[in-house]
Order: sequence, then C-alpha cells, then structure tokens
Amino acid sequence: MHPKPPRAPVVVGDFSRADGARHPHHPTSYEISDPAEIRAYRAVVRFGRERAPTDVVLCSCDHGTGVAHPTPESDRLLDPLSPEGIPARHRARWVAAAPVALREYAAALAAGAEEPDPPRGVPLAVVFGWLGAVREEPRDAARLLAELGPRRLLAGVATEELAWAVRETDRAGLEGAVRFFVSEEFTTRHPKRRRVTDTARDRLLRHARSHRPADLPVLERRLLRTPDDRIRRS
Repeated sequence: MHPKPPRAPVVVGDFSRADGARHPHHPTSYEISDPAEIRAYRAVVRFGRERAPTDVVLCSCDHGTGVAHPTPESDRLLDPLSPEGIPARHRARWVAAAPVALREYAAALAAGAEEPDPPRGVPLAVVFGWLGAVREEPRDAARLLAELGPRRLLAGVATEELAWAVRETDRAGLEGAVRFFVSEEFTTRHPKRRRVTDTARDRLLRHARSHRPADLPVLERRLLRTPDDRIRRS
C-alpha cells in the first residue's frame, strides 16, 4: 500500500480586525502545512460558514481566510494579534530557531516591536547564517520576519565589515550574504560604499553561481572592487 502524498499547504489571507489593529510584521498571506493546524483552520472556516447569513455569497476556495462570518473561534485562531493563534505559533517557532544570541531581538520583533534595540557583540557571520538558514516552513506567517530581522541588523553595517564577515562565514552564511548583497539595503548604497575585496566578492559570486544563479547578474553589477584591488590588477 502506497503512503498518502503530503497534503498541499493551505493559503490563508489577511484576517483584518474590526478595530483596524494589525501586527506590523504580518504578511498579507501565508501557508499552513501542519496537519493539526490545517484541521483547526478548516473547522473554524466550516463553523463560520454555517453561521453566515443566508444572503452572503461564500467562496469555496482556501484563499483568504474563508471565514464569511467571523466567530470568536476564528478570531482566536486566525487573528495575527491573538496569542493563541496560528500566526503567533509560527512566529514563536521562528524565534525558537534563531541563534541564541539573537533570540531576544527576534522575540521583540515577533511581539510586534517596530525597531527593537539590536543585540551587541554578535558576529556578522552569525547574522548572515540566520538570514540564510533553511526554514522548514518558508511560507508561513513568520516569512517576513525571517527576512526583516537579519537584514535590519546588517543594513547599517559598513561594507568593509560585511565583506570581512563573508570571508569567515559558512555555507548557510554565504546564502544569507548573497541574499543581503542583492537586497535594496545594499544595492541602493552609493558606489563608494559597495566596494569589497576580491576574496569576499569571489566567494559571493561563486555561491550565487552554484546556488542562486538568478542573483548572479545583480551581484556582478553591484559588487565593486576596492580601489586597492583595481590598482593591484593594473
């Protein structure tokens, strides 16, 4: 007997509160793939449809919340601000997976802080690794946080410090470094602030060529060599 294929994730749309309150780092849509969460989600959707007025047109798809008639149960499960909700579970899972030195910062973002104080003394290679770590649920409700948290820590760092960290980081860190160096936080820097040494540039280009080929053209355009490198090569 063949095992059943894994069930496709359910896409959940924005669940806006009537009072307009929102979590600042919640995506407009996210995926649920955990079977228990899918069952709970479908239960509140079904309950909401049963309680909906008869003149409401219901959509049978899973996009959006699917809750035609919000109920206390759907509010508890799907509201991004609910401490018992699925989004809060996803954020808590992301915090637990963060490097120990970054967990307090991650928890503050997950709780809704807009600009928490950055941690001190954390090596940039660790931050690169955090950004590049493989996530089991890459499209869950913490997906914006997974990009936002590390990139905010890297955005204000001088390019020469970032380049040195590239020399020290591992494969996951290189993944995160490539993602940062093609992000707006880096590509919009003045050309004088986009110069890196040959060693760092070659590591980034080599990783992108093997693992992120779509990012390679951006890296080749945006990563400039230091003046010393150009003189040495002339």
